[in-house]
Amino acid sequence: MNVRDLRKRVPYQIQRDVLDELSVDQVAEKSDFKISTKEKLRDAVRCTGPRFKSCFLSFVPLLTWLPRYPFRENAIGDLISGISVGIMHLPQGMAYALLAAVPPVFGLYSSFYPILIYFIFGTSKHISVGTYAVMSVMIGSVTERLAPDSDFMIPGNDTNSTTLDIIGRDAERVKIAATVTFLSGIFQLLLGLVRFGFVVTYLSEPLVRAYTTAAAIHVIVSQLKYSFGISPQRYSGPLSLIYVSMNTNTHTVPNTLLRTILKRCIIVATVVSWQMDLKTEYGVEVVGQIPSGLQAPVAPAVSLLGSMVGDAFALAVVGYGIAISLGRIFALKYAYKVDSNQELIALGLSNAIGGLFNCFAISCSMSRSMVQVSTGGKSQVAGAISAVVILVILLKIGELFEELPKAVLAAIIYVNLHGMMKQFGDICSLWRTNKVDMVVWVMTMILTVLLNPDLGLAASIAFSILTVVFRTQLPKYSILGQVPGTDIYRPVEDYHQVKEIPGIMIFRSSATLYFANAEMYIDALYEKTGVDVAKLLSHKKKLEAKRLRKEKKAAKKAKKEAKKRAKEAADKAAKPELSHAEANGDVNKLSVKESKDVATVEVGPDPDSTLPQAIILDLSPVNFLDTVGVKTLRNIYKDYGEAGVQVYLCGCQSVVESMEKGDFFNEKVTKSILFSSVHDAVLYSQQGNKTLLNVKYLKMDLLKNFIVEGK
Repeated sequence: MNVRDLRKRVPYQIQRDVLDELSVDQVAEKSDFKISTKEKLRDAVRCTGPRFKSCFLSFVPLLTWLPRYPFRENAIGDLISGISVGIMHLPQGMAYALLAAVPPVFGLYSSFYPILIYFIFGTSKHISVGTYAVMSVMIGSVTERLAPDSDFMIPGNDTNSTTLDIIGRDAERVKIAATVTFLSGIFQLLLGLVRFGFVVTYLSEPLVRAYTTAAAIHVIVSQLKYSFGISPQRYSGPLSLIYVSMNTNTHTVPNTLLRTILKRCIIVATVVSWQMDLKTEYGVEVVGQIPSGLQAPVAPAVSLLGSMVGDAFALAVVGYGIAISLGRIFALKYAYKVDSNQELIALGLSNAIGGLFNCFAISCSMSRSMVQVSTGGKSQVAGAISAVVILVILLKIGELFEELPKAVLAAIIYVNLHGMMKQFGDICSLWRTNKVDMVVWVMTMILTVLLNPDLGLAASIAFSILTVVFRTQLPKYSILGQVPGTDIYRPVEDYHQVKEIPGIMIFRSSATLYFANAEMYIDALYEKTGVDVAKLLSHKKKLEAKRLRKEKKAAKKAKKEAKKRAKEAADKAAKPELSHAEANGDVNKLSVKESKDVATVEVGPDPDSTLPQAIILDLSPVNFLDTVGVKTLRNIYKDYGEAGVQVYLCGCQSVVESMEKGDFFNEKVTKSILFSSVHDAVLYSQQGNKTLLNVKYLKMDLLKNFIVEGK
């Protein structure tokens, strides 16, 4: 015996009248009170003391939770967690700076300023913001596009030789990275201020996971030049991998990649590089100069803003989508709320202010967040402590890592991307659960790999939205039947014990009704109900025309016969030999014949017994109706009504409001055809059909009495 059999069924019974929408409005006493737009605007801009305090505290969450910080319970865990995450920031910050195509020290700056800003304005307790691989590679695509190496080649001593101006190139790329970061922060800030946090809903989980996987491939390909010690040109997608494989130098592979594999620790790799002078002896690229201290803020390059608007918006959306997705996961696990709009503001300020200090765009890292949680972190105090660790590195010990090989940083990136590569397993799981989401995953992966990350994101979102439109184009249409002994209705093709109500067809669509699928809705209704109203009305018009011709012909013939008999009667009355009794007898015969002719006039063909008595349209899955949808329902009601089939509707309140605004109801068509549930519509339809049947029999009895008794 399974659990379902052991579950106790609790019987219940509800007694109430059958209610249509008019009755519901009367019983519930629907209010006509509406707040005007002017009053809404006035209330929105009204500033009171409590409202100002609430807004200010919601804008600066630190002032709400820090005074109530449980020092004894959380301090030790946050301290250990902050130190652990701060140590992780060191290699990741420098490594991801390579992805952004800027000197490694700017990765440390990006691991300091934005974290402090998020500590003040963020609402998530557990995520670790800072450098992130996907964001860094998107920054790198901008910096290398706007400041390619070819723009910084200077003539050498020889006639045909050129030298790369690394210092000038890096300075320009830092300016570009900081500017696009500043602009992306402004976008996030504006979206947060206008309460536009729902924009992330267009980034579904399969899309985000596929996008990060594809971006990880871009990251891996971009780091092959450090692993193999080559300097290929930048290509999008797999072309870079092909170029790397064609330009690998056999001398540099053992001296760079082999040392990367052998070194397990940054400190060990740094010491070995320093002692063996790998930079001079083998040409191994190292981190280079890490200046002590912090830099003064610098204004963004306004002249570059126009060329990076699309890139900045893509950075804003992707960074926010990743951060809010991970933040919601931890919030659900630890039972607190993350404010999506405030998160936009926090990330926007982190990027905008960070851009002024030559930082590049940041987001949330899964690996650091997991370390922050697993080591006892309970709040963003851990994040602030990690920022202090980075500050100590920048002020005191940063120069110790100047001889660290960049190949080691590339290896760190490979290790950190290991989790993203596991996301390829999503394809198998999505194939079993939802094939449309699987297609979204695969297409996002392909588009992002073949295109650069920003164009890939735009194309992926467009494809995802297209699948939504496609799903509304192919909804499931069903005829519903009743579960025996209940007021529950289910598709008859899905259940063996569900039976249709005799004489009543209940039709449901799984999608909303709007301009894109209105025609398909009508076609499916005709097909499922077996009633093609267009043909039926055409046939009815032909029968009506035929009946009118017969009546006209019969009337013309009767008129002619009446004239003929009247003339004969007049002729007989004029003869002197015709007695008064005979004349009266002829008149009585004429009256009987005329009465007989009137009694036998045909009133038309009997109604088609194959037609349902009523059709109920279940609109409960419909969440909105546009003007085309309202017009479609109006035509269905009109056409089936002319065919002799009553149509009833049942749906949610949003459907009622859409129909009211679309002028569906009038003096002839009232809310009495609209019900809150299918069962109400079924009961009302059954009662109405019995009433009509009784009236029909009554009229037939009266007609028989009229003919028999001559009344």
